[in-house]
This record gives sequence, C-alpha cells and structure tokens, in this order.
Amino acid sequence: MAHTHVALLRGINVGGHKMVAMSDLRECVSSLGFEDPCTLLQSGNLVFRSQKLTGEALERSLAAGVGKRLGMEIDFFVRSAKEWQTLIAANPFVREATDDPSRLIVHFLRTKPSAKTLDALQAAITGPEVVRAAGPQAYIVYPDGMGRSRLTPAILDKHLGRGTARNWNTILKVRDALG
Repeated sequence: MAHTHVALLRGINVGGHKMVAMSDLRECVSSLGFEDPCTLLQSGNLVFRSQKLTGEALERSLAAGVGKRLGMEIDFFVRSAKEWQTLIAANPFVREATDDPSRLIVHFLRTKPSAKTLDALQAAITGPEVVRAAGPQAYIVYPDGMGRSRLTPAILDKHLGRGTARNWNTILKVRDALG
C-alpha cells in the first residue's frame, strides 16, 4: 500500500537561483517510481505517494534521484501525511495563524532542536521574533515580516542546522492537497 508524503525542497526558485520547473520536478519524481506527484506553488512543495520508502531513506532517494536528473544538489525535507497533520495541530501560535498567517513560519529540520539550542537562538534574536519548537519543526512569528527581520536563514541554519521554511498559508495549502 502506498503512503502519502510531503516533500519540501530547500532553496529552489528563490531569487533566480536553482530554477526548477514544477513540471520537471513532477516528471523526475514519477520517473523514480513515486506515485501521483503533485506540486503546489513554485517554491518546491511536493505531495506524492511511496510504496516502500519513508523518512530519511525517502529524503536520500529523492535528493539523489532528482539531483542527478536536474543536475543540482537539492535538500529534501519529507513528512508523512500524518506528520503533516500533527505539525499543524502542534502549532503553538494559534492566534497568529488566524490573524496573520503569512507572518507565521514553520522551519522544517532534520531533528528536533533541544531546549538549549532554542534558548540560544531566542537569545540571539535582536528583534520581536519569537521561536518555539514541536518535533523537528521550529515555529517562528515574524511580527514585522521576514523581509526586514534580522532573523535570517543563515542565523537559523547556524543555530538549528539546515532547514527550509514555509509560511502558514502554504502549510494549509499543502494540508488541503493531502485530501
């Protein structure tokens, strides 16, 4: 039986770098033997089905297969459909998700950050941003928006490790695509 997954690609189609057509991505994923690939938006959000692979093995398979076919290195962050529902339910910023979902970001990570790591990150923040974590995700509120924030992807990577982020609107669009 095939299981539904979400794959988030890091750093594609941002600022004219690592440009990937979503049709090419769907074709690559399909050619690797994954079923029903569907992309959302242009920022590398993929819903698909897999018969065998899950978790880290799925991330490695996608990174190797898609990377080879497209000729670029791409990080994949994969969550099962159940994990996606769990991360939505675990959101510690319910009011922000309702009031201004574009300023609530979920930063996807490989592993759950420790309390010490989160404390160090929060201490390094010089603006009004607030970070909380649940599982291998950090939830970040950017009250003044991401564009002006000093809490940059480089700072997040330094403290949390490589990840990829999506705003709450995208989180819900992916949820809706899961059915």
